[in-house]
Amino acid sequence: MDIKKIIEDLIAKIKNDKDFGSKFKSDPVKTVEGAVGVDLPDDKINEIIEAVKAKINLDDAAGGIKGLLNKLKG
Repeated sequence: MDIKKIIEDLIAKIKNDKDFGSKFKSDPVKTVEGAVGVDLPDDKINEIIEAVKAKINLDDAAGGIKGLLNKLKG
């Protein structure tokens, strides 16, 4: 099982589907298990959740910085 691919797919789905993103925020374990369709060990599920959260937070921070810089240029 390609964990990196699972993480990338989840990030894309969260960014493109607000309902899925809300479900991920409210119950990440159940959401990941449902999306993956395979019962993974808790340590793998938690690894995926943390990686997704970290990537989303980095993307949000980068978007916020870009927006701020564009306002300053503007």
